[in-house]
Amino acid sequence: MYENLKGVWPAMLTPMDGNGRPAFKQLEKWVEVLLSEGVDGLYLLGSTGQGFLLSEEDRKKVTEITASVNAGKVPIMVQVGSMTTAESVRLAQHASKCKVDGISSVAPVYYGPTDGTSGMALAHYEAIATASDLPFFPYQLGSTSFSLVEFINKLLKMPNMVGMKLTTNNLLEISTVSYSSKGKLVLFSGADELMCQAALCGTTGAIGSYYNVFERECKHVRNEFVKGNVKLATDFMLVFQEVIAESLPNIWTFFRQAIQLRYSVDIGPSIAPVGNTNKVWDDKKVEELIDRVVKASKLGS
Repeated sequence: MYENLKGVWPAMLTPMDGNGRPAFKQLEKWVEVLLSEGVDGLYLLGSTGQGFLLSEEDRKKVTEITASVNAGKVPIMVQVGSMTTAESVRLAQHASKCKVDGISSVAPVYYGPTDGTSGMALAHYEAIATASDLPFFPYQLGSTSFSLVEFINKLLKMPNMVGMKLTTNNLLEISTVSYSSKGKLVLFSGADELMCQAALCGTTGAIGSYYNVFERECKHVRNEFVKGNVKLATDFMLVFQEVIAESLPNIWTFFRQAIQLRYSVDIGPSIAPVGNTNKVWDDKKVEELIDRVVKASKLGS
């Protein structure tokens, strides 16, 4: 029933205009570029898309424009988490009107425990899950201090609960979610540096920031790995992880310059305080990092 919810999806960067607002014309162009790169799906307005820093109306418009440009070509999932449950519910209902393919949400933040022990995260998730008929993909964040199996069992009782976005670099936690859900959940790994490794733990897809720059390469390598080409995946992931580690301290400027160089799209500056210490790169260094990943993928060779 959810066969299209798989593969490599960029956690889509939202082009910004420098005043903290989405650059809607650039957004249209950016969606077209990603579609031409062969994305398996689009994940909107997560941390990479700076969704939490945008107004509710701007988030809705980003969803509307993306859905319009996409016109049903690939599945779209919208991250609807916000500072309040009420806003998350409204965003979920709006996403449903835009006829996207799924919604996602982080747990509530700042107001007490969100690790599954207090029930706050579950209540927040259930309100979102019941706000529409869309497939729901809550986050699983980082290391847990509670019974992950118990938490998954509670999530499975929610209506429209279809899968999870696993934003953790702990492979054992990914495996625990996979085996405890007994195949009932569609799982996306959210750690770019574990794109292939997470497939061994039961994930059917990967959602990540670096796929904005390297969609073709990452999709090719992951597909080859699933087919059994372990050597390609091993060689590629070591290079990919090294490039991630090298670019991470100035990730926002890296994304902006890399996307300008590869795709002639300006995603604009991040919204401060996000990236406010990032330094501008030398274009030759960005080109070198891009070239390393492209060569390692052996795409077309």
